[in-house]
Amino acid sequence: MAKFRYRLQNVLNIKLKMEDMAKQEFSTAKMLLDEEEEKLYGLQARKKEYEQLARALLNGVLNVREIETNQNAILTMDGYIAEQHLQVENARRKLENARERMKVAMQERKTQETLREKAFDAFVREENRAESKVIDELTSYTYGQKQEV
Repeated sequence: MAKFRYRLQNVLNIKLKMEDMAKQEFSTAKMLLDEEEEKLYGLQARKKEYEQLARALLNGVLNVREIETNQNAILTMDGYIAEQHLQVENARRKLENARERMKVAMQERKTQETLREKAFDAFVREENRAESKVIDELTSYTYGQKQEV
């Protein structure tokens, strides 16, 4: 039996590499999003600590300077949190773009694999047809030889 050679194997190999790169890019974007969300949660936790401190400062002996410093810290944290929300949204957009590129790369690879499978099926059918033809010729030759004897 002859060896099957897919003439677009190079294209399939390139599609596989492109898919791997897209998966890697998606993974990197996911890690970036996770980091940005972790920063946001850290900032929110820090703000809660400042708010708890503010409640504690309002109980007992009042120190206006500490209360004012604490209020400024809370306002500053609000600014940082708002900025971090923008960073998280930016990371989400990058993740969605990477997901879309990965989806396209996977579809292209699957298309090439489907074409390869169809080419292989056609190859197998052609080989079976050729084998059947050889067997028929052998049978005819053998039967013909018996008739002459």
